[in-house]
Amino acid sequence: MSFDREDTNFRVLVNHEEQYSIWPDYKVVPGGWRDTGVAGSKSDCLQYIESTWTDMRPRSLREYMQDQGATAPQS
Repeated sequence: MSFDREDTNFRVLVNHEEQYSIWPDYKVVPGGWRDTGVAGSKSDCLQYIESTWTDMRPRSLREYMQDQGATAPQS
């Protein structure tokens, strides 16, 4: 499988929930994902994801939690 190969070039994808993944650059980007424009070796792509995706919560959960905090009564 190409995900296990270190000599495969990858690209970094992101979905609507701002979750990241690597994808072999020769495969069609799957539905629901978009290309970030970052591509390279597996380790380069994983380093980019590690430095960029610092909050693992899906975007909808982050927004929900932010809204709940903004509307919570002040004590």
